Amino acid sequence: MQINLTGHHIDITESLREYVDTKFAKLERHFDHITNVHVILNVEKTNQKAEATVHLNGGEIFAESVHEDMYAAIDGLIDKLDRQVIKHKEKMKKH
Repeated sequence: MQINLTGHHIDITESLREYVDTKFAKLERHFDHITNVHVILNVEKTNQKAEATVHLNGGEIFAESVHEDMYAAIDGLIDKLDRQVIKHKEKMKKH
């Protein structure tokens, strides 16, 4: 799984990059057909926004999360993606 990490109005520190990598590794344990992930971290005044597009076999999934803390925004993003990936996996089993 390849992770592209982009920052808008934020410097991507090594700790942020490692945090994102660790969180997406958890996501990959649930579904190993993830090919590519594009993560965008964005700062708008007091809001920290994390969004991602996940490319996987059979389609792609998009989610975003906004929080005052970037790490919390990434956590929220992973939770949303996790639910969507599990839903996608269930759909794939039915076909």
